[in-house]
Amino acid sequence: MCIIHYSFKKAVYKLYIAFFEFSCYNHNVVEGEKMLEKLKINKKLLRELDYSIIIICLIIAFFGALNIYSATHLKVGIAVFKSQLVWITLGLIVTYLMLAIDYSLIENYADIIYWFGVILLFLNDTIFKSTVNGAGSWLKIGSVTIGQPSELAKVGLILMIAKKVDQMEGDINNLKNLSTLALYAGIPMVLIVIQPDMGMTMVCFFIVLGMLFIAGLNPKIIAGGFSAIFVAIIGIWNSPLMQPHWKERLISFVNPESDELGVGLQVVQSKIGIGSGGFAGKGFLKGTQVAGGFVPESHTDFIFAVVGEEWGFIGAVFLLVLYGILMYKFINIARDSKDRFGTMVSVGVASMFLFSILQNMGMTIGLVPVSGITLPFMSYGGSALTTAFMSVALVLNVGMRKKKINF
Repeated sequence: MCIIHYSFKKAVYKLYIAFFEFSCYNHNVVEGEKMLEKLKINKKLLRELDYSIIIICLIIAFFGALNIYSATHLKVGIAVFKSQLVWITLGLIVTYLMLAIDYSLIENYADIIYWFGVILLFLNDTIFKSTVNGAGSWLKIGSVTIGQPSELAKVGLILMIAKKVDQMEGDINNLKNLSTLALYAGIPMVLIVIQPDMGMTMVCFFIVLGMLFIAGLNPKIIAGGFSAIFVAIIGIWNSPLMQPHWKERLISFVNPESDELGVGLQVVQSKIGIGSGGFAGKGFLKGTQVAGGFVPESHTDFIFAVVGEEWGFIGAVFLLVLYGILMYKFINIARDSKDRFGTMVSVGVASMFLFSILQNMGMTIGLVPVSGITLPFMSYGGSALTTAFMSVALVLNVGMRKKKINF
């Protein structure tokens, strides 16, 4: 607890200093202009930027927007489609701002980002809670829905774990280091479980798992962790800790047809839609499962069902290839990073994307339980899309600064 207390105090102190400096800039026009100048990215740095990653992300995002339009146009016209385009634009702005700041400076403020995310999660769990589909993961103040704090918390978690691993000397498997990492990983995960949002908790778990595995975590500890989770699920199965909709989804996963009009509806209808798409799909705006509204949440969690039905096997493979290229490039940047922090950040983002992609696609075809995890850049949602762009920007930041550049 002393470690947590010290980290929180340090984050507050850094926030105070940053606010003080910002206030000084605001009262000095010259300094304010200098501040804006710092947001310009040097041309030599831009030469090191992997533009293909940005292009791939935009292709996926616009492909996602088309499928979102297909899933929603009969009900709300062009409104949701336009909203997604606005979020894509905002995501590009966030990407630029993240690229303009050296990631080594971002490391200095990892504590602030982490604790800010934790505080938002706490407020979401206690005061400003809004429940959607059994999960109170939406921060709502009055009648205004702000977004999902857990999305920002994911980024904060990646930065914090990366920073702590970077600071640790020697083996991370010793009790002190492992306990510290588990504590920082556990705080946001517990707050997300309380919402309750098991899908996002799983994402955070696999983010940390991927990062620690690359950092040298003993495989026996990993095996022990999975065993503990399995035993815990069995232990709480009939207790109040097991949320009813978690249990229903697990039962539905084992036998979706047992409740085709209830919990199993999404998976059954999704599989019908994907199967009917065949090799080349039915064509854009011609999906009968989508048009008929048979697949609930087809513009968010089940967007892959739209792809499978309207674009067929070809569309699904096209999307998988794009994701595969992204993963390959993320891994290369992680490998070539000039420092451990950059490597850990890149691995964290890659782990987040990889698990989200496999989990989302897997649940639409019934291979894994339904969890409410969105498909990166494809699913509708401002919080998730902005976080995806922000995360990719972190990896690009590491890649464009992998070697010293003389200005």
